[in-house]
Amino acid sequence: MKATILASTFAAGALAQSGAWGQCGGNGWSGATTCVSGYTCSYVNDWYSQCLPGTAATTAPTTTARTTTLVTSTKTSAPATTTTATASGKFRWLGVNEAGGEFGDGIFPGRWGTEFIFPDVNTIQTLRSQGYNIFRVGFSMERLVPNTMTSSFDNGYLTNLTQVINSVTNSGAYVALDPHNYGRYYGKIITDTNTFKTFWQNLAAKFASNSKVIFDTNNEYHTMDQTLVLNLNQAAINGIRAAGATSQYIFVEGNQWSGAWSWNVTNTNMVALTDPQNKIIYEMHQYLDSDSSGTSPNCVSTEIGVQRLVGATAWLRANGKKGIIGEFAGGANSVCKAAVTGLLEHLKANSDVWEGAIWWAAGPWWGDYMYNFEPPSGTAYTYYNSLLKTYAP
Repeated sequence: MKATILASTFAAGALAQSGAWGQCGGNGWSGATTCVSGYTCSYVNDWYSQCLPGTAATTAPTTTARTTTLVTSTKTSAPATTTTATASGKFRWLGVNEAGGEFGDGIFPGRWGTEFIFPDVNTIQTLRSQGYNIFRVGFSMERLVPNTMTSSFDNGYLTNLTQVINSVTNSGAYVALDPHNYGRYYGKIITDTNTFKTFWQNLAAKFASNSKVIFDTNNEYHTMDQTLVLNLNQAAINGIRAAGATSQYIFVEGNQWSGAWSWNVTNTNMVALTDPQNKIIYEMHQYLDSDSSGTSPNCVSTEIGVQRLVGATAWLRANGKKGIIGEFAGGANSVCKAAVTGLLEHLKANSDVWEGAIWWAAGPWWGDYMYNFEPPSGTAYTYYNSLLKTYAP
């Protein structure tokens, strides 16, 4: 989740121009159609154009006139979510992110219960009882390996993390191990692919016998060299398999916060990833506010959930790949609820390429956070649980 990373840029780009990564065009769009300096309004699909890094502030294509490479659509609503011939209409996974182990960013090693906390296994079991079968558990690389990425593990941190993982997987659910580091270690971009491979080889060895563990290479790489992102993902895959962890799925993430809305224009090189076990799942994130940052309770429209996925869906299908929405959320209001429903229906209708979705987020410390899915009283849990659990496998 981008959170505060994008909050300031969104505010700066309001009204006159769209901010970095903000929406700037698409069928039915009535907001700004130019971008702040350094960003170009780039066509993603008929329903969504976005401000991506570039050298000019370009006006978005209109819905009435495009060049021959941007074919005009006459649709004014979200595309139909007709099930494909091979789609089962059923998810493999539906679940919730469990945050806390990565809290206290910048305060290392930090104190358990003060700067960071691990998920509550009892509330996870409450979610398990309602059918949720995957939990993406965030942790901090700096706390797990406090000296270098190849140093020995902090025994206390690893023990507490392992207890959560074992509790969840013993119940029959999956855990996605999520180094919530944005492609960085102690704030610096990870550039040494061999070191990254060793980190993953060491960590995967701890869970090589647990087929319910999924390895998520890193949370939301962003503002990084695109080839480096590809190479880091491949290094992680190579390290995991070298550890003898051959039964587990691997979630790979892309650049620019792994956004689904821009995947087919930003992360096209990720198609080159290889895995001898053929268990790569492309993890994308999608929020429904104006700049896809997940910092506002307001959703752009009731149809935005579908509109921001169609390009990624087409990319997955064209390349014979499988994906999952590893983070998504909307505010507790009727517009967002319709948009979330549309997103889930689109995923279900295209389940030949989409394996499921994971809500952001639960965890003991969210309090009155707008997307809080922690039972029994989290804002999103009380508003969305009755909807989400109907999509459980």
